Amino acid sequence: MRDGPAAVGGPATPGDQAAAGPAVAPLPEGLAVGPDGRARCSWGCSTEDYRAYHDAEWGFPVTDDRRLFEKLCLEGFQAGLSWLTILRKREAFRSVFAGFDFRVLAGWGERDVDRLVLDAAIVRHRGKIASVLNNAQRAGELVAEHGSLAGYLWQWEPTPADRPARITREELLRLPKSPASTALSKDLKRRGWSFVGPTTMYALMQAMGLVNDHVEGCCVRPAAEHARAALVRPTVVPPTPAPVPASVPPA
Repeated sequence: MRDGPAAVGGPATPGDQAAAGPAVAPLPEGLAVGPDGRARCSWGCSTEDYRAYHDAEWGFPVTDDRRLFEKLCLEGFQAGLSWLTILRKREAFRSVFAGFDFRVLAGWGERDVDRLVLDAAIVRHRGKIASVLNNAQRAGELVAEHGSLAGYLWQWEPTPADRPARITREELLRLPKSPASTALSKDLKRRGWSFVGPTTMYALMQAMGLVNDHVEGCCVRPAAEHARAALVRPTVVPPTPAPVPASVPPA
């Protein structure tokens, strides 16, 4: 409890102000101070699991196909749930889904869905489980066409002109999806993917570093931006055309 005149509504005297020390500016909305005294995106301070994920993963660019496919799948599982629920089950998901190796998962079928629906370590939603196997097949098709899943996904990275000038809590509240995530969602659905709505695809972009949505003032934002600046963007590699057989002269 505060003592002195200001505590009961009276004016603070110069002596009061000197004793209290310099005024501390309030944090902008969307930021919170963690146990280490550093300001972070407020959600990144809510639990230890979130703090570790926020500081080391979220917003840092990823170009590994398996990690990108894993995130595509886990964002689908999150639909209707919190990301914290999925994050805490992530190792179990990795274990039962062959490390999210889409080349392996593409060969799984209905019997595997029946088996996984009974596994209490994951989210036992038949439609979402079946979606992983379907999307694994679609991922293989994308790789055959574009050279890599990363090459395909990173071509949807928004340009600076399409991004807010500053990332604030207010801006993020207006960004549950974006024109880029809507276009990506539409293209994936056209290709037969499931659980890839525009909001889900924007969450993928945030997590995998296609955008840096750490709020201005977050201690992790500069590191994520530095990683994005240093990244060599993957490119689409068109498939090598099949060799044309040499003509055989007539006998």
